[in-house]
Amino acid sequence: MILHFNYEELTALRAGAQVFLDREAPGRGGVLAPPEDGARVEALLPRLDGDLSLSSLEELRSVEAAVVAIVECLRVEMESMVVTTHAADEDAVAAYFDFAHGFTVAHRIGEMVAEMEALIELVTGSSPTRETARSFYFPD
Repeated sequence: MILHFNYEELTALRAGAQVFLDREAPGRGGVLAPPEDGARVEALLPRLDGDLSLSSLEELRSVEAAVVAIVECLRVEMESMVVTTHAADEDAVAAYFDFAHGFTVAHRIGEMVAEMEALIELVTGSSPTRETARSFYFPD
């Protein structure tokens, strides 16, 4: 399956991923997420240059976890910007749009996960397991 992005979504996710990784860097003091989320975000960042081809539910779930971590980071950035400046400040508005674009992608991924799970259940007759999440192939 292909996960499509528009330019604004990619830009927001790349910026959010960089902020997330900067906050997670040693010595920064801010632990926002479990260590595996940091690894997922780090693995996703170089792939955020266009649409993603995802061939398994396991792969999509990994992308979903990374995007959810990025969106939560963008939410914190937006809230901080609103509180430290003003709701109508240019930086606060930009932070809102970054969050909103990321949130839209996270929602779209959630729908894709549900579709993949339903297809696996339809074909196999049971809910997805770790094995079927990894081995059930979804062509583009």
